[in-house]
Amino acid sequence: MTEIDGHYNMPDKVSYACRLLRKAVGAHGARLVVMADPATLDAIDQSIWTLQPTEFIAHCRSGDEAHVVSRSPVVLAESGTTSLPDRPILVNLGAELPARFERFERLIDIVGSDDADKQAGRARWRHYKDRGYAIRTFPYGGGAS
Repeated sequence: MTEIDGHYNMPDKVSYACRLLRKAVGAHGARLVVMADPATLDAIDQSIWTLQPTEFIAHCRSGDEAHVVSRSPVVLAESGTTSLPDRPILVNLGAELPARFERFERLIDIVGSDDADKQAGRARWRHYKDRGYAIRTFPYGGGAS
C-alpha cells in the first residue's frame, strides 16, 4: 500500500519542493515524479536552474523524449496526467487528487498555507483516509524529509 506523507502549511510550496528534491535526489538517489499545475511546474523548473552547480538536479518534463525521461531522476508532470514513468515516489503540489497515486510506493502531498490550498488538501486527505491509507504529517517547520 502506498505510504502517504502530508507536508502542510507551507508558505512557499515551490521552495519547499526544491529543498525536498535536492535532499531526496542528492542524499538518497531517489527517482521522483512531481505533479502540479503548469505555472507551478515552470516555477520549480526555474528554481532548479538557479541552484548552485553542485546542487543542480537533473530533471525533465513528462512529455520529453523517452530516453530523456528514463534517465532523469525528476520528472515534472502536469496534474491530471495519467501516463507517468515508473518511479517509486510521487510529489503532489496540485490541488486535485493525483491520478493513479496508488501505483507509487510513496506519495508526498504538499499543501500550502492559503485557505484554498488547505481546503483542497483536506479533501485529498479525506479521500486517502476513507480508503484506509495512513497519513504521516509534517507541518511547516518540520523540514523536508
